[in-house]
Amino acid sequence: MTISVADYARDCAAQGLRGDYSVCRADFTVAQGYDYSADEQAVWRTLCDRQTRLTQKLAHRSYLDGVAALGLLDRIPDFGAISDKLRKLTGWEIVAVPGLIPAAPFFDHLANRRFPVTNWLRTKEELDYIVEPDMFHDFFGHVPILTQPVFADFMQMYGQKAEDLIALGGDEMITRLYWYTAEYGLIREAGQPVKAFGAGLMSSFTELQFAIESKDAHHVAFDLETVMRTSYEIDKFQRAYFVLPSFDVLRDAFGTADLAGIVARHKGKPALDPATV
Repeated sequence: MTISVADYARDCAAQGLRGDYSVCRADFTVAQGYDYSADEQAVWRTLCDRQTRLTQKLAHRSYLDGVAALGLLDRIPDFGAISDKLRKLTGWEIVAVPGLIPAAPFFDHLANRRFPVTNWLRTKEELDYIVEPDMFHDFFGHVPILTQPVFADFMQMYGQKAEDLIALGGDEMITRLYWYTAEYGLIREAGQPVKAFGAGLMSSFTELQFAIESKDAHHVAFDLETVMRTSYEIDKFQRAYFVLPSFDVLRDAFGTADLAGIVARHKGKPALDPATV
């Protein structure tokens, strides 16, 4: 079912969501509106300074290379300037949105190598936790890894295939794949320690440390079908983190799997408990 921008704007306002959905275009994008205050710039630098001390130690090299290539740390990024750099690297660009947008336009943006980024930033009172995804989560968390060509290809493929799988009844399964890769994915290349790349970890001061350094973090070897069957946590640390051996494995597994068959086999069945996978 397609929802109109006006209806969606009313629903978001009724829920008290922070973004201004009333100015959305037909594809749910908005102008970035680069009019951030000195306080907002200070919050950005505080978040980046604090998180970079962790990511330098715990993030995968491709994420760190992406931060260096795009230049995200000194001030709130200009979406257009970052898009110019990103297009040259992997053909992706950034589009501004007021926050969470419906699934159909989100997938369409991904399928066309456009990544939606929220155009507002949390306050200094929300440094450690925010209910809605904001610019820091979207930009600092998601965008650097889009400079990695193989992962960038996976994300486009995800956008291309997601709606068909939802039509087959696989909405929960395709969401779990995004959650355990783009949001909370880990990677261990041959001979290297486990590192993080998922945006939910990159933008979290506490969970990034837990996922990589805690003996209580449950690391599970990546298997596409298992990932698509495993439930996840929304408001607490994950009880499982899936570990890729490479981004090629993720892209190739998703590209060659019988996704319709996976959905048919498991649709309507209880999800796997992440603590026991």
